[in-house]
Amino acid sequence: MKRNLLALFLMLFTLLGTLSAQVEEESSEPLIQFSGMVLDGATAQLYPVPYTNILVKGEGRGTYSDFNGFFSLVVRQNDTIIFSAIGYKDVAVNIPDSLTDTRYSLVQLMSQDTINLPETVVFPWPSREHFRLEFLAMDVSKEMQDRAMENLAEESLEKGREIVMLDANEHADMYLRQQSRNNYYIGQTPPMNIFNPIAWKQFFDAWKRGDFKSKDKKDKK
Repeated sequence: MKRNLLALFLMLFTLLGTLSAQVEEESSEPLIQFSGMVLDGATAQLYPVPYTNILVKGEGRGTYSDFNGFFSLVVRQNDTIIFSAIGYKDVAVNIPDSLTDTRYSLVQLMSQDTINLPETVVFPWPSREHFRLEFLAMDVSKEMQDRAMENLAEESLEKGREIVMLDANEHADMYLRQQSRNNYYIGQTPPMNIFNPIAWKQFFDAWKRGDFKSKDKKDKK
């Protein structure tokens, strides 16, 4: 029994020594604050490239540049950083192993990657005359007209807007519009509609029309 306990203690001490050596080895690697700007190098104006993906190769971590092209990321020496953005060629940057400082800055210029696709023109009918003949010969029944009017009614459209969720492109457009509004009034106080005479006029007009009355009162009338 004592021999088994002694062997168990020896194994634990050996395991702890190995783990401590690994921790010391990992901690000995200096961490570097890698930051900079991502710019469009196609023109002399050097416009920023917002939302550029910046990944550490082989580690599955990274960041992205903000609206002004600025980024900041913690890396190690000899790491390979991949810059990628839609419409631009991927760029790989190696962190030097001869750095003596814990900070490293870079201005990365991106080259545009334009792919020209051949023009495609789709003609459902051979000519305009064939389209006119087919259009005039089309049988539009009363049922189809009623169904079209029902689908185009404001209530149906409003119900569809409430049910259908926004896709990725619409979410991205909404986010960019919010960023644009925030940047438009940066450094100053945004205007308040309480001092807007047009907004007050719209409020009084809606009050006179009875838009703020409850549905029960309207039904009683």
